[in-house]
Amino acid sequence: MSEFKKIPKREEVPEMLSWNLKVIFKSDEDFFISYQELENKIVGISDFKGKLSKSSELFLNSIQYILDVSNQLETIYVYAHLKNDQDTTNTIYQAMYDQASTLATKINESISWFEPEVIEIPEEKLTEFLKENNDLAMYQHFIDQLTATRKHVLTAEAESLLAGAGEIFGASSRTFNVLNNADLQFPVINDKNGNTIQLSHGVYGQVMESTDRSLREAGFKALYNVYQGLNNTFASTLSSHVKYHNYNASVHHYRSAREAALSVGHIPEAVYDTLLTVVDDNLDLLHRYVTLRKRLLSVSELHMYDMYTPIMGEASIKFTYDEAKETVLEALKPLGKEYQSVLEKAFNDRWIDVIENEGKRSGAYSSGAYDTNPYILLNWHDSLNHLYTLVHELGHSVHSYFTRKNQPYVYGDYSIFLAEIASTTNENLLTEYLLRTQTKPEVRAYILNHYLDGFKGTIFRQTQFAEFEHFIHEESAKGTPLTADFLNQAYKKLNDRYYGPSVSEDLEIVYEWSRIPHFYYNYYVYQYSTGFSAATALAGKILKDDSGKSLENYLTYLKSGSSDYPIDVMKKAGVDMTKKTYIKEAMEVFKLRLDELEVIADSKNSEL
Repeated sequence: MSEFKKIPKREEVPEMLSWNLKVIFKSDEDFFISYQELENKIVGISDFKGKLSKSSELFLNSIQYILDVSNQLETIYVYAHLKNDQDTTNTIYQAMYDQASTLATKINESISWFEPEVIEIPEEKLTEFLKENNDLAMYQHFIDQLTATRKHVLTAEAESLLAGAGEIFGASSRTFNVLNNADLQFPVINDKNGNTIQLSHGVYGQVMESTDRSLREAGFKALYNVYQGLNNTFASTLSSHVKYHNYNASVHHYRSAREAALSVGHIPEAVYDTLLTVVDDNLDLLHRYVTLRKRLLSVSELHMYDMYTPIMGEASIKFTYDEAKETVLEALKPLGKEYQSVLEKAFNDRWIDVIENEGKRSGAYSSGAYDTNPYILLNWHDSLNHLYTLVHELGHSVHSYFTRKNQPYVYGDYSIFLAEIASTTNENLLTEYLLRTQTKPEVRAYILNHYLDGFKGTIFRQTQFAEFEHFIHEESAKGTPLTADFLNQAYKKLNDRYYGPSVSEDLEIVYEWSRIPHFYYNYYVYQYSTGFSAATALAGKILKDDSGKSLENYLTYLKSGSSDYPIDVMKKAGVDMTKKTYIKEAMEVFKLRLDELEVIADSKNSEL
């Protein structure tokens, strides 16, 4: 792709490096025909309202009608958002995406009555329906999911009152977002050459990765000086939001906010507790890595603003897109011929939009609907990081492909709890392949550090967030005021414990909690850590098991979709996420790779 001296316009992108959306709709005209057909179907949804309990046939017809509408909506929405993302300056596709979003809102509003009405059907009647109508059998798990929280649902009047107060309950979160994303004014800082840099959330991340230490220090102190100035305000927004979580859980008869949050995905609380316990037991590994970072950076004092700058210098290895394709196919061979055939379809059938072009959405993702290909958006640059991005997004897309090919639409997706496991398993297999094939010490060191940094940022850091989140919910439930001083001291104590004695004291770090949006997500962040750990364990099982049983179990997971509860899907894959074993296995991999990086760092022959 070296032929592009500048970022090309959309029409200049070679066809084979762009995704093929004509297999969804041959033309935009076909999109609008389908759009109109679906819009006409909305009125039919109300025909079922208030009638679900009248007969098993009506109940079945309502499920099928609503699922059919939802399926068609997904196809329309995906086409529109992919068209818009490939060139966000195109006003035609801006309008198309806006129309699809509006249609989605209309449909969601039109079916909002369905779940509460299903819950109101007596359990005995549902059992009777399932016995007398064989066609309902395939929806058994779907119905079970809808009714699993029956004992936590209040009267229709009470739920209506709570729903009506939703905007009020969400005020603290919205206030945080407005403050954090719009109203905060960050200062200008200077680099070592005297150039001025306007600090922002995005720029701060780049500053923390800079090799200019004085710039990192200036950015760190300047950013947290802003948060310090609003310390009491952010404490108030977070405290109010935590109180809402606790109140909502209490009135719905849950023991805690955590139980309420995890019940949505039917995740046992033991998963959360096990994560915190095992990570706490292995903090000495993080302390070792932090100590190694200090040594390789050659600093007398290591600060929190030194945690993200590269310790291996410039990348010692990179890949063109064509080289990346070959590497992916080789690295993922342990996943078998069936998996390989899907990878080849992804490359050959144009699932992937590769090149960065003018107006294209930044970043990378996997997206699709039940009746479309699982497309991938990239903005390719020749680097190791982009190779990892490619293998990661392919993990999502192949997971989606297997799910949709093996499950009916009702189970043709998977939960967030499961989503990152397939993609991160691919990353682990790629790391194993690179370490098996790359022999130069400087290259191995770069790969090892890439893995260790990812582990640090995912398992250790996200678990730190998860522990803090649970702590403040528990304290608030006990009546402890979540004042700024209380939150600052609690966060400092936790941060000191996680990073250990090699890190010098930075007073500013006590304010870090105030800029983390995940604390408003309601027990979401732990899933990053559990997913990474499970993926590490699964990759190890696949590589070590010559019998093929571990691979068979893994493919079962990829094909299960939402046909079973997430925790049970993972048990079928060979990982019991209520137990410690899978996280311990991940820690062992971290230790082995840390051992090797320490050896390379100590080697006199190393060029590091």
